[in-house]
Amino acid sequence: MKNALSPVAALLVGVAILLAGSGLQGTLLPVRASIEAFSTLSIGFIGGAYFFGFTVGCLKGAELVGQVGHVRVFAAMTALASAAPLLHGLVLEPVVWGALRFISGFCFAVLFIVIESWLNEQSSNENRGVVFSTYVMITLTLLGAGQMMLVLYDPKDMHLFAIASVLVSMAAIPVVLSRGPTPEQPAAVDVNIKRLYRISPTGTIGCFATGLANGSFWALAPLFVAGFSADVNLAAWFMTAGVIGGALAQWPMGFLSDRLGRRKTLILAAAVGAATSVIIILKGSDLNTQWILGLGVAWGATSFPLYAISVAHANDYADPEDYVTVSSGLLLMYGCGAIVGPFVASSIMTATGATGLFVFTGIAHFMLAVYASIRIVKRSSAPSEQHIAFGDALATAHTASQVYDEEIQQIASEDEEDLLQTESS
Repeated sequence: MKNALSPVAALLVGVAILLAGSGLQGTLLPVRASIEAFSTLSIGFIGGAYFFGFTVGCLKGAELVGQVGHVRVFAAMTALASAAPLLHGLVLEPVVWGALRFISGFCFAVLFIVIESWLNEQSSNENRGVVFSTYVMITLTLLGAGQMMLVLYDPKDMHLFAIASVLVSMAAIPVVLSRGPTPEQPAAVDVNIKRLYRISPTGTIGCFATGLANGSFWALAPLFVAGFSADVNLAAWFMTAGVIGGALAQWPMGFLSDRLGRRKTLILAAAVGAATSVIIILKGSDLNTQWILGLGVAWGATSFPLYAISVAHANDYADPEDYVTVSSGLLLMYGCGAIVGPFVASSIMTATGATGLFVFTGIAHFMLAVYASIRIVKRSSAPSEQHIAFGDALATAHTASQVYDEEIQQIASEDEEDLLQTESS
């Protein structure tokens, strides 16, 4: 394990610092927006703007990295992303915050592209599972740690915005000063949603539904807690509980999907997620701290692994020449869901109250379970013999993983085939 991680140690340190700042900012903004009496629709707009920027970053990031290289892009994106928290603290206007969150989403999408293509370049088929499982654990753990920094200062002050900015800025230091080799600059990646859906309808819809639910959670969960308690610390604890649940459930869910099958695991997890949302809705105003944190863990444990399971299912059906389209397309579907989700969920919350968030996530999870059940009926025999290891699916658990490494391999394979055909003729 040491040999596998040592080439990417500096990059993983930078990732840890970056995500701590991202976690703090993601929790701080809805809390501060609630304090400033932003409307629920405005907060939903701000959350959706982040994922809109994230989606644009996924579409344009490859071109940017291909033009100037990984290290320069990483440095530029961290500089821009670190400016956003400071501007949030200085200008307390919903429209401005929406624009800043769009910028943050774009920056983080490009940063994840750099990070994950770099990890792929420095790992092999033998150790990629170890490398990316470590990466995902760092991602979830440091997001949770960043969220807990909310308790350090009063959200009404400038201190927390400054800390978020400093953390994002410092993330560039180990990456820029690393003496390790940088990855090959990628070629352009074409996204073909129609082809993606033909390859894996369940994987495509699964990623979209997960984006709907998870995007709403990230944008509006602190506002949900504010509907029951004025304790700002409880909002941080609730978000962290969800992240902890997701981190703890990654490998058990992956093991279950390898043994039971992807669709059945999707149905089970989505159904339990919907049931958890129903419990939250029924408890309503009777929710106390213990219930809120316990249900947060349960919700995160069922919702956050859904994306990786959907990705693994799609790759079970994909041919090697389809890997690029599948990887980029699934991320785009997730991003589209995460754009729409906060807008719809905030509208429901405006009409029904704080539990409206989980009315929406419950519907999203329930519809995913229904759709996956229909697909089982239509396509009863799942290709269990073609299952990839769930650890490999973690490479795409958050962003556009494996796209560039596989594209380079695909091009090399095509060149080799052309050469063999020439020699045989």
